[in-house]
Amino acid sequence: MSGSTHGAAPPRLRADGVGFDELAQATRNHGMPLEALRYDVTPAGLHYLLIHYDVPFVDVTAWSLHLDGFDHPMTLSVDDLRARSQVTEAVTLECAGNGRAMFESRPVSQPWLLEAVGNAEWTGVPLASVLDEAGVPGDTVEILFTGLDRGVEGGLEQSYQRSLPLEEARRDGVLLAYEMNGQPLLPQHGAPLRLVVPGWYGMTHVKWLDRIEALDHPFQGYQHTAGYRLRSHPDDPGEPVTRILPRSLMVPPGVAGFPQRERHLAAGRVELEGRAWSGAAAIAQVEVSTDGGTTWIDAVVDPPAGPHAWQRWHLDWTATPGEHELACRATDATGERQPIEATSNIGGYANNSVHRVRVTVEDRNA
Repeated sequence: MSGSTHGAAPPRLRADGVGFDELAQATRNHGMPLEALRYDVTPAGLHYLLIHYDVPFVDVTAWSLHLDGFDHPMTLSVDDLRARSQVTEAVTLECAGNGRAMFESRPVSQPWLLEAVGNAEWTGVPLASVLDEAGVPGDTVEILFTGLDRGVEGGLEQSYQRSLPLEEARRDGVLLAYEMNGQPLLPQHGAPLRLVVPGWYGMTHVKWLDRIEALDHPFQGYQHTAGYRLRSHPDDPGEPVTRILPRSLMVPPGVAGFPQRERHLAAGRVELEGRAWSGAAAIAQVEVSTDGGTTWIDAVVDPPAGPHAWQRWHLDWTATPGEHELACRATDATGERQPIEATSNIGGYANNSVHRVRVTVEDRNA
């Protein structure tokens, strides 16, 4: 969701200060419960979900994908796409707003904590092969993707649109996907066709694809010029949100209280575990702290299932009675490490600060 409030009505607040607008987003979208980090492949029903506008109703039998602005414009049905050579890629997706609610101030948008992530297996046609077939004009600089979802944002009625530089669109792993985890896409995940762009935050993975266009100029639509930019103040033009920053998350150990979800754990040996990923490179190191970040210990990091998939990490811990703050942080192969605290921005984007979990360890043999 965009951090811009241009043309938007003022937020509606309950008497206790909770925003009705945030509640409206939270009831439509959902995160992946962190206990689901245990799955190598996230089940479709547990994978995070962010829908900007409405889920469009699409008659798959009548749907087609239009390619315009190419040397050989094309219209492709689902059957046309399925008749082409297909590939399957395990890809970790993360919403650019993941962690937004952890910032002290944030825009009215989806109030993510840390659960806006998932790792699914996507099956489809390499985008580069379709672009080659259509013939990319020599003056093309970007490829524009338009979804069937429409809404009003920033005072403008619009279709959801994002573009990619041509070299990114042609990169290995970028897919026109029609299956998720071996099954046809669900309506909420973009059926019948969506874009999958490994390494980029979720706003790039346009769902309910309707049209692909070759552009000889940079796209100037709302989602590029107003939305998804890292701004420090309203007049700051900002930098675009692109690749996923390094992040590690921990499976909360023990059992949860309700409704606060505080953690309770029996004293003794515990295997701490979680997942780590980065949009720039593989994860080189995950460190874990059991004392709130004073000291850090290297965890064991397993190799990824593929070049675009998250990696499991694990560490044995002898839990002693008392209150503990656990934390984890990842460093990718470029040397970029998760910060202790992320720098806030008015869109609430890219908060990849260290994950912390408070646990109460109990001596149940006393």
